Amino acid sequence: MTAVLSLSRISKRFGALTANDAISLDLAKGEILGLLGENGAGKTTLMNILFGHYVADEGEIRVDGKVLPPGEPKAALAAGIGMVHQHFTLADNLTVLDNIVLGTESLWRLRSDHAAARRRIVQLGEDFGLKVHPDAVVSSLSVGERQRVEILKALYRDARILILDEPTAVLTPQEAAGLFDTLKRFVAKGLSIIFISHKLGEIIDACHRVAILRGGKLVAERPIDGVSRGELAELMVGRSVPQPKATARQPGATVLALKAVSARRGQLALRDVALQLRAGEIVGIAGVSGNGQSLLADVVGGVAVPDAGQVRVGAEVLADISPRQMIARGIARIPEDRHAEGLIGDMSITENVVSEGYRGRFSRRGLIDWGNARTFAETVIRDYEVKCPGPEARVRLLSGGNMQKLILGRVMAEDPVVVLANQPTRGLDVGAVAYVHEQLLKARARGAGILLISEDLDELLALSDQMAVMYQGQLSPLMARDQVTIQQLGLMMAGQGFIHVESIDAA
Repeated sequence: MTAVLSLSRISKRFGALTANDAISLDLAKGEILGLLGENGAGKTTLMNILFGHYVADEGEIRVDGKVLPPGEPKAALAAGIGMVHQHFTLADNLTVLDNIVLGTESLWRLRSDHAAARRRIVQLGEDFGLKVHPDAVVSSLSVGERQRVEILKALYRDARILILDEPTAVLTPQEAAGLFDTLKRFVAKGLSIIFISHKLGEIIDACHRVAILRGGKLVAERPIDGVSRGELAELMVGRSVPQPKATARQPGATVLALKAVSARRGQLALRDVALQLRAGEIVGIAGVSGNGQSLLADVVGGVAVPDAGQVRVGAEVLADISPRQMIARGIARIPEDRHAEGLIGDMSITENVVSEGYRGRFSRRGLIDWGNARTFAETVIRDYEVKCPGPEARVRLLSGGNMQKLILGRVMAEDPVVVLANQPTRGLDVGAVAYVHEQLLKARARGAGILLISEDLDELLALSDQMAVMYQGQLSPLMARDQVTIQQLGLMMAGQGFIHVESIDAA
């Protein structure tokens, strides 16, 4: 097949680190190419070189046989390359039409031709199955509709090569299925797609071919026909990756209970949330991003104080809710954003691992016992296999997976009563995901109650004993894992068949 995009022996070094090592890769017309790799394998660097954000040290890129000028994003756009990022870049207060045409017209133009733009957007939506009203304000759209706008932005600029970065990360299963139907229309019209995802099942379902990077090198290319998840996982990490799964066990007494809890922060709100978590149990919370999961996590972690309702830890109804109080009662937190909330990048590994417990275990007469702290950091590095130069290394130098291992080590060291795991594997590769799952199941086996908040339904179904769905700040009743399907969860996440529970008589 004719190659519309050719990367030839692309190399990029950052000091002693070789991020891309002589990578050669072709993309054919009408092809969907899956791009896989561990965190730090070189995928992002390669895409940044393709878009001109970085300049390769060696090699060249050709589009339709013509050399793409290095370091020129404008040239990449002009050549028909478009990218849809995982995190949307839309102005919520503007209309769909305004977002799409923004940056496409000359600043010297006296007026915009909105009528022509509207007609073209409507036509693109019909051609590619991406219907969305041009005059709708973006803030009023669902997550799936916002993603359509991002794709339409690229198509409006005449993109013929689309790079989709984790495109289903915030979609319901039904929305993801709709996206895959859209991709089929793309290739039928001759567009070419690079599909970046950590979800191996999606790569198999959506792509024609897959390329795998490991350690900055292209280690394998495979046609999708006949390839298995296990083979792809092993190619990514260089070894077999067993997938931990929860087995049935009898839970203990209630360790955390919420009764009619309401809270508000900006546009986010919780409304009469009831929840019960027992010792040795994993309760999974599903939901599309922005439906109140982050506020629920902040209430449980003591970061947000409820406006109404009751929070109980063990037998104690809490009158004073704060992060310090929650830590003192054995509630450990794996935050949603490891960069912004979990760790401080410019501090050392030692400083970060003692940051939540320095007042007691690591201090004497008001001074930090750095010898004890350093020994603890070395233990976490060893036991949790954190790849780093040593305990005094800056945390910002670690990969995402190693940052998450560091947080796990800090959290699990105190044998917590409750583990609040909020999106614990977001952005991690298959090897790191398996490791995090293993640690959560070990904590469950020790008797901890685990509240697992995740947008990955496969993860929730693999680990949870019971599950609930959060929709517009309300929580459904708990459902046993073996009594619910991904399709049912997806419909509830979209508000179909959703039932709100207000109270639970906790044992």
